[in-house]
Order: sequence, then structure tokens, then C-alpha cells
Amino acid sequence: MKTYNIFISHAWKYTEHYNKIVQWLNEAQSEGKFNWKNYSVPVHDPAIDPSTSAGKKKLKEALDAQIKPASIVIILAGMYVAYSEWIDFEIDTAVSYEKYIIGVEPWGQEKVPKKVSENANIMVGWNKKSVIDAVAAR
Repeated sequence: MKTYNIFISHAWKYTEHYNKIVQWLNEAQSEGKFNWKNYSVPVHDPAIDPSTSAGKKKLKEALDAQIKPASIVIILAGMYVAYSEWIDFEIDTAVSYEKYIIGVEPWGQEKVPKKVSENANIMVGWNKKSVIDAVAAR
């Protein structure tokens, strides 16, 4: 069975969206579709304050270290407006390492940020089947 190293773009304010993707991936693993290893860290490290230049640098280094070994990067497009600086960094880092990017369209929202749609290898809807099929097709 194939194993995927996956980085899921996330923001601490959007933990429920991140948790739902993790749930879907875990269910797919339980169903024998594939194995996966989580390269994202959803819990905020209070030692890193992204509003300071030192904290911003530290967070970027941490994100780079998480994305580098991943084979797939999942970008949740619904967070883009609130966190465009960080998502831009994650996308740019993923592109620089030639990672396969799955863009997940926001549930119930038609407009997808251009940065996400132009850099994603595939855009999928906000549902388990679409996300799992995109991972398994890789």
C-alpha cells in the first residue's frame, strides 16, 4: 500500500477545517486506500509569535522544514483571505520543492483565490471523496 507524506496548510483559527481533512485521511487509511504521515503541526507553539520579525522567521523555517519532506501539500483555499501571507509562503515553498499541490475549494464558496488555483496541480471540492481521490491518484 502506498504511503503519502502530507502537509496540510492550516491556521490555528481554522482548526476544525484542518481536523476534518485529517479525519478524512485517517478514514481512508482505515479503509485500506493508502497510508499517510502527517507533516503539519496544527498546535500553535506559543514560543513563536508571528507578529514579530524573529517569530515570523522562526515560523517560516518551521514551515519549510515541514513542507520539504512532504510528497503532497493540501491548501485549504477558504483560509486564504485571512492568512494570505502565510499561505503564499507555503505555496511558494511547495512550488520551489516541486511538491504536488491539492487545492481544496471552500465549502459553499465559488471564488477560489488566484494564487491557489494557479499553483495547484488539482483543485477539488470540499468533500471527502474529492480530497481522497486526489491523494490516491498521486
